[in-house]
Amino acid sequence: ENAIASVKKRLGDSAKSIEWFESDITQFDAPQKFSLWHDRALFHFLTDPSDRKSYVKALKNALRPEGHLIIATFAIGGPEKCSGLEIVQYDSEKMIAELGDNFELVEERNEVHITPANKEQKFIFFRFLKVPKNRYT
Repeated sequence: ENAIASVKKRLGDSAKSIEWFESDITQFDAPQKFSLWHDRALFHFLTDPSDRKSYVKALKNALRPEGHLIIATFAIGGPEKCSGLEIVQYDSEKMIAELGDNFELVEERNEVHITPANKEQKFIFFRFLKVPKNRYT
């Protein structure tokens, strides 16, 4: 709540053009289909496989066919914890396995993020396209 309120305040009148959702992502029931799903560093905090499956189910239900998924996680060789919490590191092979055959990898990019404490964190950004399961059969 506080984070959303803070961003709305910072955006001012522009915030009115955004549809805001507050939900446990593993329980998210999208009221409509979206063209874009952007996850900046949430997925890697889902350490329980059942939570990741629930996330992917919510994603598949929320993203329209040919919709785009942009997801950023800690990369292999990156931090093993963040803010004291366990995380899961990813590369393209591991992310593809998590998402299943409804998603086609379009692009990936590795980046090094410098924290306020001047420490390096390896990130990987992915862009996927949602495709029908039987697209290539």
